[in-house]
Order: sequence, then structure tokens, then C-alpha cells
Amino acid sequence: MKASMIAASIPALPRIVKKNIALTRSAKLRQMLLSDELEFLMEAHNGLSARIVREAGFSGIWASGLSISAQFGVRDNNEASWTQIVDMLEFMADASDLPILLDGDTGYGNFNNMRRLVRKLEQRGIAGVCIEDKQFPKTNSFLNGERQPLADIAEFAGKIAAGKDTQNDPTFSIVARVEALIAGWGMDEALRRAEAYRLAGADAILIHSKLSKPDEIVTFAREWAGRGPLVIVPTRYYSTPTEVFRAAGISTVIWANHMVRSATSAMQSVAREIHASQTLVNVEDRIVPVNEIFRLQDADEYSAAERLYLGVSATSRSAVVLAASRGKGLEAVTTDRPKVMLPIAGKPLLRWLIDSFKKENINDITVVGGYRVDAIDPAGIRLVVNERYAHTSELASLTCAVDALESDTVISYGDLLFRSYVLRDLVEAAADFSVVVDSSPTGASNRTVRDFAYCSRSDDRGLFGTQVLLKRVVSGSEKKLERPQATAPETAPQGRWIGMLNVSRQGLVKLKAVLGELRERPDFDTLDMPALLNALIAAGAAIEVVYVHGHWRGVNDLEDFRRAADFAHAQTPFGAAPGAATVGTSRE
Repeated sequence: MKASMIAASIPALPRIVKKNIALTRSAKLRQMLLSDELEFLMEAHNGLSARIVREAGFSGIWASGLSISAQFGVRDNNEASWTQIVDMLEFMADASDLPILLDGDTGYGNFNNMRRLVRKLEQRGIAGVCIEDKQFPKTNSFLNGERQPLADIAEFAGKIAAGKDTQNDPTFSIVARVEALIAGWGMDEALRRAEAYRLAGADAILIHSKLSKPDEIVTFAREWAGRGPLVIVPTRYYSTPTEVFRAAGISTVIWANHMVRSATSAMQSVAREIHASQTLVNVEDRIVPVNEIFRLQDADEYSAAERLYLGVSATSRSAVVLAASRGKGLEAVTTDRPKVMLPIAGKPLLRWLIDSFKKENINDITVVGGYRVDAIDPAGIRLVVNERYAHTSELASLTCAVDALESDTVISYGDLLFRSYVLRDLVEAAADFSVVVDSSPTGASNRTVRDFAYCSRSDDRGLFGTQVLLKRVVSGSEKKLERPQATAPETAPQGRWIGMLNVSRQGLVKLKAVLGELRERPDFDTLDMPALLNALIAAGAAIEVVYVHGHWRGVNDLEDFRRAADFAHAQTPFGAAPGAATVGTSRE
């Protein structure tokens, strides 16, 4: 009913029928305004938010005057010039192919300013502009709106006509925003103004209200009776069910300022946290990684262009996750799945690890499964199987994957949780071999401490730029056999290896050779990763130590399993309930 009434009342603007051709942005917006379905525009205020709106699935963008002014740090009183607004729109149009409807305030002046605005918007591919019948300079409608003067009807209608006469694209849309209800002039005046603007050529009417209920909007829509597309902005009456708008015959709903408001609350939370704690470690895993910003900036396209035009070769990294065991001490919860598929704060332990790798652009991930390998989610990984998992140890699992390795590789136990910087610092180490060693004291809660690391220097929390090398790794049972003497401080370990080894492309050659030698030993099936590290050192490999002080956890028993959720919650985005971050140890 709505579309047919609109088509009858605006014969000069034929309804657009979608065909198998690419529509221009302005044609897409006009199609939305004339659609039989209720359509939605989402606010954006810069290129980044425009791209996010597109990825969220919206069909169009509302370039909010309030939000664009706010991101400039000025008031919504025409303090940002119209040329500054248009410049920002150009960035938004480049970042997203969605049609953009500009919140053009009053048209930034008289009819002549309106004509120039329309020309500049068309040049930048903007689909339409909404202008409101107030006087220039305007003030936001929710700031003492009832005391704000309205424009003369004839003058505003002339401004609409001037814009329509200026446009070169026949589908460029001009939406007339009626402020009579905001200003307290009543329903009759609102309807009178809307009709005058329709006759002047407006492609749609935006009726605005500051009430917390939609009564005025529904009444206006009923009296308007489908004479033209009707647009609303339910910022104040946000609790109204959307079905009410459909029943009222509304054409388009604008979600007007929620992107900038949500961004503001997140920035305030992060700023307060960093100021209070004087460190980034508490926020880094609760905000998007820098790589997500790079993705939204389309950095991959630039990298591809570098390879095409500059001959720059792409770098790649891979990872191997040892995940074949059921998990000693976890038998009560691993009847139907391996340890790595235990749920931690809403997602499997393995998924936490995979997500951490992908945040560092490590996308070639091989998982070595064994026990209940059928229960491992294969999404985003290459799954190989250690068929002899029940009778072998970690190196046997590693051999199932090592032959295929060709690029820089992280080898990791499968039951690790850690702050993102731990992996970042590991892969940024320059040595052919590097490991993460936790230098924090062994606490009473760490009942299963293993893999004691002996290093060339202790962690004095200030070793930046000083290389520390691994001397050997000793398991917990081997540690008990040692007899430390007061005169031999070197017998005290400098920390614990957490279960992560980074190997460069060049280092893989030595690793494969050493692993091949170990496979000749009769006890190979019993050898673990520390045995490999010690064998590499014996073969002359320099293994660089990357010290951390906590900020990781392994899942070795039921108590670790219970505490893992607290650690994981401390890495969830702001807005989720944070938990206490603790440290732990891990084995495959």
C-alpha cells in the first residue's frame, strides 16, 4: 500500500525496480525510501565507522551531524564548517560502498548554499541530504528545542526546490526534516509544513519528536496517509517495538548516534583503566588487536599491491599445537572430549589458543590430536592424528607435523591461556630459537610446577636489549633429584618454561635434524619437549629466553580448570565481567 500511494503522489520520481544491473548509491537510497519493506540507516561519523556499519550488514548510512561534530570535538551548532563535513564524507564514501544520507542541518545557509552543497555531495558520491526547517546556524533539536525558531515555510520550500533544480543525478534524494513537533508548534503545523515541502520536491519527509513514546509519530503517520516516504529517528522513543513502525507505514528508521555513543563509552573505560593502573597489560586483551584496525583499513590490499608493484615477498608463520592427550587429573571431565576441547568462559580451550595465533597473523595452524580426536573442532586448523597417542609422549606428536613445516613456526602445548603480548614478544624475537620463561615465584597454588628453566641470567625485570639464553630445562621429577648447594647459585632455576617454542625458517633445519637423531633412540616414545630443547642446546643451538612475569595459565587438573575461566574473563572485551588473572603451568 505504501509504495503504490507514494508512486501515485510523486509521478516525476518513478519507483526504481531492481534489475540485474549495478545501482548507483543514490539509486540504492531512493530504492530504500520507496521500498515496501521497513528500511534502516545506521549512523557513522568517519571512514572507520562507515566500514564497520557496512560489515554489520546495514544497507545504508546516516552521516549524523551530531556524531561528525562530536568526533571533531565541537558542538552540534554548525561549528564544523560544511566543507569540513564534506571532506569527512569523502573518507566515508571511500571506506564503504553503502549509500550515505547526510544530516545536512539547515543546508548550511540559504538557497545558494544549498545549491553548492548538492553539487559537492554529488561529486563525492553521496546519495542524499536531509535538511531541517530551522534557522542557520542551527542547534541540536534536543537542546531547548521548543525555544528554537523555525524557518519560514516558503523560504525552506525554496531551498528544497533549489536543491532539486541543481542536482544532476535524478535519483539524488533530498529529505525534508520537519521540526514543528520538537518546537511545540503542534500536529497541524507539522502536517502543513510537510505537505509544502513535498510539493516543493522533497523525496521524503523526516518527522522528528522528542517524546519518549511514539504517539506523535504514529499520529502524524496516520494523518500523512502515505503521501510520500516517511522517515523517523527514534532516539528518544527507543523502547518502541519496531513492529509499531511497520504498522504505521514508516519507510525508513534512522539509528542516529549509537556508533559514536558506544565508541565514547569504550574509550572512557579504557582511558580510566590505563590512567589508574599505569600499564596496558590489563586492557590489551579486552580491546580489538591492532591487526583488526589494519584489517578495517584494508591493509591487506596494500600488502598485495606491494607484492605486485614492488616485488615485496609475503611473510608467513605457522603453528603446531600438541593436543593429543586426554589430560591427567582431568578424567572426570574428559570422558567425551580431549582436554583442549574443555569449555573455558564460553569457548573451548583450543579456540582461545587458535584465536590468539590468528591475532598475530599466524593462520597456518596444525593441531596434533589423539584422544577423542573426533571431538576436536577442525574449523580454521589442519588436524593431524597421533595414532599412538596412548603409548607415546610429546615428541612423537610433534613428528606427525614437523615434516610439513617450512616457515617460521610456534610450537605450543594445547592447554595454554596467555595475555596477547606473550605470543607477540615470542614471535618478535630475532633468534632462530626462542622460548617463553615465567620468572614469577612458584606459589603455593601452583601444585604441578614442571619444566624448570635454567638461563644465562635471571630476570631482573629490566633486561631490555640484553640477550638471555636457555641453558637447560629440567622436569619436576628431575628437579627433585638435584642437590642445590649454597655455593652453587647456578643450580637455582631462573623460572619455568611455559610450553611455547618459536623456531625460525632457518632454525627448522636444525630442529628437524636434531629430532631425527632423537628418533633413533630406543626411548624416543617417552621423550617430551624439554628433551628436545636440551638436545638442541647440546647441538649448539642458541635458544633465546623471553621472560614474562605471570600473565598465563595452563590447565593441568580440575583446580586449574576452575580457575581458567577467571583468567579468560579478564581478556574479554570491556563490558563483560572481568575476572582475576592468575598464573599457572602447563603440559600437553
